[in-house]
Amino acid sequence: MATVTTPRSRHAARLRARRRRAQQRARWVALAVVLGTVAVGTLALTAFGDSGTSSAPRVASVSPPPVNSAPPETQVLATVGNLRLQSPIAQGGLTAIGFHDSEDALVLQPVGPQANEGLLARLWHRITGSSRRGRQWYQLESGSLRTLDAGAVAGTDVYSPVDGTVVGIRDQVVSGRVVGAEIELRPTAAPSLVVTLANVRPDRALTVGANVASGSSKLGRVADVARYQRQALARYGADRGNNVSIRVYPSASLDVR
Repeated sequence: MATVTTPRSRHAARLRARRRRAQQRARWVALAVVLGTVAVGTLALTAFGDSGTSSAPRVASVSPPPVNSAPPETQVLATVGNLRLQSPIAQGGLTAIGFHDSEDALVLQPVGPQANEGLLARLWHRITGSSRRGRQWYQLESGSLRTLDAGAVAGTDVYSPVDGTVVGIRDQVVSGRVVGAEIELRPTAAPSLVVTLANVRPDRALTVGANVASGSSKLGRVADVARYQRQALARYGADRGNNVSIRVYPSASLDVR
């Protein structure tokens, strides 16, 4: 016997079909929300799961002894154009790396990943696969990255970060005291620039006009500048943030000939 359809039964069937489609859409939306939440949570945990976190590492209350064992291995910390700035700290003595702003110096390009980078930036690097390799560094304040602070315990040996010539050795005065010196180098790879190193107690044998080689020519030792002036790197490095501070200037701005 054939089923007789009426306008009322057809309307009821359409209502049931609409309800089924609405329930299916609701289930798909709920599934998408759950999957999205899991994906974001996974990315966030991945971003925070490595050593590049935004929180400061725990700094030992007792500083290790200075390192005077061997010259540093080749490790580029930053670049300016074609000029590469290598680590000036004796091998095994580098405690932390920080970058911050300063007046008139050229902008530096760090080589390694930023350890205290924001969450969104880290997520973007994870998604795009554009994460950098190398020694991690910290941005110590807002602004351009014009100063490189290479952390080390006071008394640690300091070596030239570039091949070049010593063009200046000037007393460094902090709180009315002479605390080491600022050493100026003219790099062979970029003779129109001057690389300055501050917070250094220069060797007595070091003289203006001397030729230096990156990673092998000893310039002096790290000065205890943190004894007289608070260092921004103290949050991340040992020995109250003592460091060798490196800047790069056009030679004309320093009146170096």
